Amino acid sequence: MTVSTNATGIHHISITVNDYDRSKAFYDKVFGYLGGQSVMEAKGAPHKHEGCHMCLFVVGSVMIGVWEAAPANRGQTFDRYAVGLHHTALAAPSREAVDELHRKLVADGVEILDPPTAYPAYGPTYYAFSFADPDGMKLEFVHT
Repeated sequence: MTVSTNATGIHHISITVNDYDRSKAFYDKVFGYLGGQSVMEAKGAPHKHEGCHMCLFVVGSVMIGVWEAAPANRGQTFDRYAVGLHHTALAAPSREAVDELHRKLVADGVEILDPPTAYPAYGPTYYAFSFADPDGMKLEFVHT
């Protein structure tokens, strides 16, 4: 008997943040706009560091974990061009949804990295914008 080990998708992505409360509030708002919600929050375990927080958001079929940095690692600056995660792109249901989320985040004062734009090099219908979370991590909302 042969058992398939083909992946069926991404189950979850987790990020580590400097200021848990600030990032939790940011992601609550962003994922609320996207139709998602926080489904788990903990202090201590499963976090490796006692007293540190984590939460898990579900948006569509993707889960994103937000983990508080260990005390010794707080205050570091995120650099998407260093080794590690470059950015996370979430799928939008339409070009209009891309524009609407952009409008909401601009009104909220979120740092926009790239305004809604067509990117024909990525495909004839690729349309996206990107923004930064409180630690400077890049998020993209894309419709193809």
